[in-house]
Amino acid sequence: MALTQVHPARRRRLPWPFELYQSAVGKKWVMALSGIVLIGYVFAHMVGNLKVYLGEEELNHYAEWLRELATPALPRTVALWLMRTVLAGAFILHIHAAYGLTVMNRRSRPQGYVSRRDYEVADFAGRTMRWTGVIVALFVVFHLLDLTWGTANPDFVRGDPHHNLVVSFARVPVAVAYVVANLALAVHLYHGAWSLFRSLGMSHPRLDRWTRRFAVGFAGLILVGNVSFPVAVQAGWVS
Repeated sequence: MALTQVHPARRRRLPWPFELYQSAVGKKWVMALSGIVLIGYVFAHMVGNLKVYLGEEELNHYAEWLRELATPALPRTVALWLMRTVLAGAFILHIHAAYGLTVMNRRSRPQGYVSRRDYEVADFAGRTMRWTGVIVALFVVFHLLDLTWGTANPDFVRGDPHHNLVVSFARVPVAVAYVVANLALAVHLYHGAWSLFRSLGMSHPRLDRWTRRFAVGFAGLILVGNVSFPVAVQAGWVS
């Protein structure tokens, strides 16, 4: 009786971008590129909110300008929603890639760090990236409910961002949560802004010094700028 050799079925290859994303390198690239989008938004968001120090009219005018962006080429608020869609996509991809890398790392090192010295090789920011990421993600949801949709802000007035910001940060628990979330964001930004250069293959001893300085400076700038808003409201400098 002749034996028939059975060959294992070949896995169907995915299109190149999806095939690359299956690897750790692809996921790191996605994390880096989506991180650049999110970093750019964090900076622009902070700069825009600084208009609160110029007065109610300036901040509200800026918010209206965002709604009118690209008109009349596009209908009102369309450009704003396109930007929100890109941000949401970058946010989802960033989280998915981070989760995928976490799973791959656990499979490759099921026992974790074998000694305290191995554990100390990674700095605090690197070791806490998952936790700071979770804190920031949860706060983003609350922040949207509080200052965008208004469901978490009992004094929310649609179309009046200055009023909404002030009445929100006048609540001590919200102000404290905002400070804590931005501390987590600063730690996350520091490690992310530094490691994205390595993920994109831009690593050199001389370059590393500048990228680390950039990461420290950028994270510090965002922390000081964002934390100043609840502090200013609580201190009565903005009302």
